[in-house]
Amino acid sequence: MARSGWVLALLLLVAGCTSGSRADDPASASSTPQASSVVASTAASSSAAVLTTARASAARPSASPSVSAVIPPVSAKARATGLVDIRTVVPDAVIDLRYATSNNFVGVRLYPVGARCLVHESMAPGLKVAADRLRRQGLVVVFWDCYRPHAVQVRMFQIVPDPDWVARPGPFATSHEAGRSVDITLAWAGTGRVCPAGQRVQGHCLLDMGNGFDDFTARAHAFATSGVSSVAQSNRARLRSAMGTGGITVYSGEWWHFNGPGSTVRRPHLNAPLS
Repeated sequence: MARSGWVLALLLLVAGCTSGSRADDPASASSTPQASSVVASTAASSSAAVLTTARASAARPSASPSVSAVIPPVSAKARATGLVDIRTVVPDAVIDLRYATSNNFVGVRLYPVGARCLVHESMAPGLKVAADRLRRQGLVVVFWDCYRPHAVQVRMFQIVPDPDWVARPGPFATSHEAGRSVDITLAWAGTGRVCPAGQRVQGHCLLDMGNGFDDFTARAHAFATSGVSSVAQSNRARLRSAMGTGGITVYSGEWWHFNGPGSTVRRPHLNAPLS
C-alpha cells in the first residue's frame, strides 16, 4: 500500500474512535444501556475467573514447603555450640520428641516443656537432602530425638545400663549428646489417610517399620529380618537410602538411629538448653 493509503486508513481509524462514546462521559453511558450491560457482565465474569484461579492455586500443594510459623531463635548457648532448630532446615518436619513425654522406655518425661529438636549445623545439609527426596515420595520425616543433654544420657544409662542400647555417658560428648545423631521414622504426608490411632502422629500415618521406638529386642536391628515383615524391611531400606543420599548413616543396632558426620568424635559436652 502507498504511503497516502496508510495515512487515509489512519485518519479513518482515528475518526471512528473519536465518534464513539467515552467511558467517562455520563451522558454517553446512559444513552447505551446495552453496552453498559455487556461491560458489567464481562467484568463479573473476569472477577469470577480470577477468584476461581486463586482458589485453585491455594488448593495446590507447594512444591517446596515453607515455615508456617516463625521459628524463634535458639538460645545463645545453643547458637555458640552450632545447634540449630531442625524446623529451619526441614520445614515440614514432624516433631514428636518422645523424651518430652512419658511415652518412652523410662516411662517419665525427661525433657522440659517446650523442648526443641536441635541438631548440629553439620547435619543440616544432609537432613535437607534426605527430606527433599522423601518429600517427592509423599513422605515426611518424624523426629523422635535429636540433641540430648548429658544429664539425660546419664539418667537413661542408669535405667538401662547396656551400651548396646544406651550409649555409656562419659567425659566427652558424641552422637546425640553432640547433636550429631537423630532418631527418626517416616510418615505419609497429609492427614487424609486412614490408619489406626496407634499409627497416627499429629494427623500423619506412620509407615510400618516392624516395631516401635526404643524396642530393645533383636527386631530393632537395622537389618533384622526375623520377625520383621517384608513391608517393614522395605520401609526401613527406604529410610536408609534417603538418609544415605545426605551422607547420614544408620546405626546397625537401631533402625531409627542415624549418625551425621563426625558423630563418633569426642567433644566437650555442649550443656545447651533444649528450650
